[in-house]
Amino acid sequence: MRLSAFHAVSLTAMALASCNAPRQSQPAAEPPQQSAAPSAFQMPEGAGCSGSVSRYKAVIENDLSMGHVNQSVYGQIQGEISEAAAACSSGQDAKAISLVRASKARHGYPGG
Repeated sequence: MRLSAFHAVSLTAMALASCNAPRQSQPAAEPPQQSAAPSAFQMPEGAGCSGSVSRYKAVIENDLSMGHVNQSVYGQIQGEISEAAAACSSGQDAKAISLVRASKARHGYPGG
């Protein structure tokens, strides 16, 4: 069975028209809002390396309590924070801040 040129053109036009048919768009579902920190969470203040160490420690402890980090990673980060705190308390501010930044970068925290 052979199609006439008219039928071939008609079928092609119908096929192309169906590709360009308007689509009904579905409204995008809003993702559920999830708090990253409890409402009572207060970020520690402070300047220099002591503030940097305190804030990172608070974030890590919050992440552990919220289930965002597991115990083994928390332990590793706590060791890195302890090293930074020791450097800070011995007056090695730049080294302490560098250790905090390196730990953040290693574990995917912003400001690393």
